Amino acid sequence: MPDYGNEIRFGWFLVPDAHSPQAALDTAAVLDRAGFDLVGIQDHPYQRGFLDAWTLLSAIAARTEQLSVFPDVASLPLRPPAVLAKSAASLDLLSGGRVELGLGAGAMWDAIAAMGGPRRTPGESVQALREAVAVIRLMWSGERSIRFDGDFYSVNGVHPGPVPAHPIGVWIGGYKPRMLHLVGEIGDGWLPSLGYIDDDGIATASATIDAAATAAGRDPSSIRRILNVGGDIPLDDLPRRLSSLALDHGIDTFILGGHPTDESLTYLAQEVLPRVRDGVAGGR
Repeated sequence: MPDYGNEIRFGWFLVPDAHSPQAALDTAAVLDRAGFDLVGIQDHPYQRGFLDAWTLLSAIAARTEQLSVFPDVASLPLRPPAVLAKSAASLDLLSGGRVELGLGAGAMWDAIAAMGGPRRTPGESVQALREAVAVIRLMWSGERSIRFDGDFYSVNGVHPGPVPAHPIGVWIGGYKPRMLHLVGEIGDGWLPSLGYIDDDGIATASATIDAAATAAGRDPSSIRRILNVGGDIPLDDLPRRLSSLALDHGIDTFILGGHPTDESLTYLAQEVLPRVRDGVAGGR
């Protein structure tokens, strides 16, 4: 698969542990000082042990200066898209343009239903996501009044706004053909996770995304490829492995994870991640 030539970026998958709320903010501050680019927060509102993702993202944005923040990924069935768009745009303005939007069709349907959300079939969830992206972008459009009439989401004469400080990327998480076609047709990024997909799967999925993008008249290189890596790759193999994923499969953003300490995050940022950037630059 091609290297799409996009800037290589690094983030951290920060667990929103409600039992250690200050620790999450302290880790974000270390990530900011160390030079990480992003922090992603999983969004499971029904998980009693987790902080609310948007509240934590807002607190992190207030605590940091350079770090971009994003839900990894937002639980669409529990977050109406027009309100989600306003939340994202508001935080983007408050943070000086440091918000991206990871978006998922939904999972853990029993838990979603228990919290009052809808229960959707796979086909319904893909269509609902497509409609949600349309509503979100209309809410960011700056138009005086917008209308959208979908099967799952509608807006009828609402006055949208605010307009975000920068063009917020809509990064879509998904693995199956219908979701991959959706990414290629309307997404700004694809957001899978290692453990749910391997190298062969990434290659096949990227080819599907590229074909859908080309068919829709879009440049495949305009779609960012963001990969949740986790902490399973040995540290001494990390530069080679991430460089290979970038050069062979077009991954441009790596969201790492694990059990962070100030020392380990600083070491990663100063010693390991520059080797990845150098390896990618040397291979291009």
